[in-house]
Amino acid sequence: MTFQNDQIRPGVLRTPDSQFQNLPGYDFADHYVNVLDYRMHYVDEGNSAGRPVLMLHGEPTWSYLYRKMIAPVADAGHRVIAPDLIGFGKSDKPAEISTHTYAFHVAAIKELIEELELNNIILMCQDWGSLIGLRVAAENPERFAGIVLANGGLPKGEAQMSEGFMRWRGQAEQMQKAGDMPIGVIAGRDFGPEIVAAYDAPFPDARYKAGPLAMPLLVPISKDDPASKANLAAWEVLKSWDKPFLTAFSDGDPITGGGERIFQRLVPGAKNQQHVTIEGAGHFLQEAKGEELAKVINQFIAANF
Repeated sequence: MTFQNDQIRPGVLRTPDSQFQNLPGYDFADHYVNVLDYRMHYVDEGNSAGRPVLMLHGEPTWSYLYRKMIAPVADAGHRVIAPDLIGFGKSDKPAEISTHTYAFHVAAIKELIEELELNNIILMCQDWGSLIGLRVAAENPERFAGIVLANGGLPKGEAQMSEGFMRWRGQAEQMQKAGDMPIGVIAGRDFGPEIVAAYDAPFPDARYKAGPLAMPLLVPISKDDPASKANLAAWEVLKSWDKPFLTAFSDGDPITGGGERIFQRLVPGAKNQQHVTIEGAGHFLQEAKGEELAKVINQFIAANF
């Protein structure tokens, strides 16, 4: 049997390197590690002996989202690790939507951390990066020293989701049925055509988009969701999490706006932190205000470690 030459094996696609040439602001060296039998790409910049800062992107973005933040945090003496989730960026892309479960993505990031032998991690997470990252941190607390949460959360399927999220979920359901999603427009429409093209780069056509198409419908919105029990258990850990925990939400996110308050109230490590509101930014605050958010991370580390 023969396969198209972008398939590395049946049902697994790998975006050609030519898609990533001359992306504005993204000239980092490529690093790869094998996780769950897929090749995962990650950026690894800064002092290899420095404290690791793990920057987890969400959906439908990739590590390109963090390009404005990587150098300033690395220049402060830290080691910045910015992976592409499986199905995103330069990482391998399983073509079946059913491959992309919540548990699959949690396991992939856990394995990345183990393969790179990361400890004393500062987690920087947003959107699906927080749904995954907060689970990984709660399930492996010994590897994490602190958390910065921006425009994200850890839903348990118990509380009513925001109107903005439910509207997005409805749109995503239609996209999944249609089998396609305008990824660049969703992530970069406010930032110009070059940025739209950069977010589209990992996805030459609809076959590559199973990950972005799957994930909006994997957010737990009811107690019978497969991820609800695990997220409830993670929340029990977070309720006793006394390591530094900072929220840095934007002032213009219709999806997660106001979600920082539950963490400030329930996570012990959030007490007495200088929580930040990033002004003039929407959901993708790293794109709009990446340099400012990088300063927040550096100040958080300097103040707590």
